[in-house]
Amino acid sequence: MSPRHRFGSFLVAMACAFVSVTASAHAILVDSSPKPNGTLTAGHVEMMFKYNSKIDQHRSRLLLIGPDKSEKVLTIATGSKSNEIDTSADLAPGAYTLRWQALALDGHITRGDLPFTVVAKQ
Repeated sequence: MSPRHRFGSFLVAMACAFVSVTASAHAILVDSSPKPNGTLTAGHVEMMFKYNSKIDQHRSRLLLIGPDKSEKVLTIATGSKSNEIDTSADLAPGAYTLRWQALALDGHITRGDLPFTVVAKQ
């Protein structure tokens, strides 16, 4: 095999390795509002969940678990950036958990819980 042919084969192998690594990536939560274990003031709250990759917002999900353990599916805003899931809700004081499920455009689903507290307006 000539050096030129070996180099070409090497480039093809490296490209295949790169594609397989990027194709197996998951959507990882990199920023949010509220922050994990953070505190918000009661009332109408805007929430943002930012990921390291593009998200299929139509098939992702946000479930709000309230202080009384009630569950409410939150509507994802249609104007969200491609790597964000944005929503809003009217929240009373108490301890909440936001259970998120993000579907990356590569087809991988990631899930997580984000606990936070809502305090009364002062």
